[in-house]
Amino acid sequence: MVTIYGCKGCGSTLVEAVCELLGEEYKRIEVAPWESGPAVESLRALNPLLQVPTVVLEDGTVMTESVAIILWLLERHPDTELAPPPGDPRRAAFLRQLVFFPAAIYPMYTVGDFPDRWVKDKAAQKELKEATVQRVLSCWGAIEAGFGQGPFFLGERMTVLDVYAAVLTRWRPGRDRLREVAPRAVAAAERAEAHPRLALVIARNFGG
Repeated sequence: MVTIYGCKGCGSTLVEAVCELLGEEYKRIEVAPWESGPAVESLRALNPLLQVPTVVLEDGTVMTESVAIILWLLERHPDTELAPPPGDPRRAAFLRQLVFFPAAIYPMYTVGDFPDRWVKDKAAQKELKEATVQRVLSCWGAIEAGFGQGPFFLGERMTVLDVYAAVLTRWRPGRDRLREVAPRAVAAAERAEAHPRLALVIARNFGG
């Protein structure tokens, strides 16, 4: 069993979702890194950067970075359909998009959620936050431009990419605005949420 340090609606939702879909047993420890308390200190002892998700494996190994954790999980379940296997012609597109989410989009929330960490002036904070929104929209527009003809990111079957989209499209600026620049990508995210196990994780983290 793996232990996931996370908070509702945060990036840890991705790891929870993949665990659920793969049938991987896990224990979840709720921790909001921006608050004080015993849970935060437990997280700090494992990861001084106070990142979620932080995952502790059965042997005590600590893992961070959602893509690394998800790839590790996929390796434990090589027969899953959540990712094309090595040698599959879709593999390159899968890896590219899998890294694009946290490399290009996720950092906009690291900055935009806490603009006071980067600039002190209130007007500059507002401007910075809006700039991150525009960058997010631009990134989703790029995703849409390369979206295929199938109902999901890689065609007819749901993969981890659709799980990522299901979570990230719930973040700022929300699906209504994202749908304006990436309607097919948002539709794929919504189709993924129809999966019963993913629906449970989404409801637990976002309500509804």
